[in-house]
Amino acid sequence: MQQGYQVIARRWRPTSFSELVGQEKVVRVLTNAIERNRVAHAYLFVGPRGTGKTSIARLFAMALNCEQGPSIHVPVLETSAVCRAIFNGSSLDVIEIDGASNNSVEQVRALREECQYAPAELRYKIYIIDEVHMLSTAAFNALLKTLEEPPAHVKFLFATTEAHKIPLTIVSRCQRLEFQPIPAAAIVKKLAEIAKADGLSIEPEALASIARLADGGMRDAQSILEQMIAFCGATIRESDILDVYGLASEADIRGIIDAMVAKDMKQTLARAQTLITNACDLGRAQKDILQALRARLLKAIETGSKESAAALLFMMDSFSTQTKNLGPLAFEVSLLRAIEWSQLHSVDLLIASLEEDKKKRSTS
Repeated sequence: MQQGYQVIARRWRPTSFSELVGQEKVVRVLTNAIERNRVAHAYLFVGPRGTGKTSIARLFAMALNCEQGPSIHVPVLETSAVCRAIFNGSSLDVIEIDGASNNSVEQVRALREECQYAPAELRYKIYIIDEVHMLSTAAFNALLKTLEEPPAHVKFLFATTEAHKIPLTIVSRCQRLEFQPIPAAAIVKKLAEIAKADGLSIEPEALASIARLADGGMRDAQSILEQMIAFCGATIRESDILDVYGLASEADIRGIIDAMVAKDMKQTLARAQTLITNACDLGRAQKDILQALRARLLKAIETGSKESAAALLFMMDSFSTQTKNLGPLAFEVSLLRAIEWSQLHSVDLLIASLEEDKKKRSTS
């Protein structure tokens, strides 16, 4: 029977530690633990969605249970039945559980009893619990005893996007590893590799726009690319992405920033009106403008421009206060308020500087 189509996110799921993108520190911790035979009984993977938490959990399970393992060199799937079963989710001893739908105390008690039995086929019985923060308080309490005194053949790999919802009694019994948002440059590089392998023609600006939309999530970036292929076919341009997702172009964002820094309210309004006319997502535009202001601020600090840095900081402070219900009018007002706010404080800084100079002259 012909195999059905698999989406990009599944086809390009990492099959070895070397294929993982943007989580080098996490990989280093886990590979060192394997090489030095210091593998903990429970790990807590914390980070934004789509950054590789469950992918690394599967790879770690493969590394611990492969035929020549434990080994950091995960065999090629075609040569290892064990790794292939774990990767495909068909292994009896690597159990993936969705914490959102298996969160009752009865289900955790059943898991606690089940984990006492030796693995059916592999070296370790591994439980991967995704969105573990969704477990109920009673379920967490039922899990505590097992985490305190786990059987030698059991490993727990927890993944969550909201670590603050997990009881400290659970966190303290795990090794916590933080997953960072994947840098845009790394996402662009990986998407370019996928595009080349799939015979796609995609503009570099389009890749950059996808990375901007993904907010550090590789899975989100791959899903966006998948949708754009469905919309555009084999040729994808930046304008297509801007139209589909209501994204403001980098040139538009740069134009607004230039007008704001120049204190040109008329030009700022004209640039904002362009975004509104093009039906851009204003909430997303606000986020992009704040990111661009931050980049300008860092550059001003590096160059030692105190006055420019202060003005940019006050702009960011004012513009970031409007975060909800950002309609066209509120968007325009927030831009103008940011300019006015920075002007007022620039005057305050100037007065303070003049008074400081006056004091220095009077004491000299």
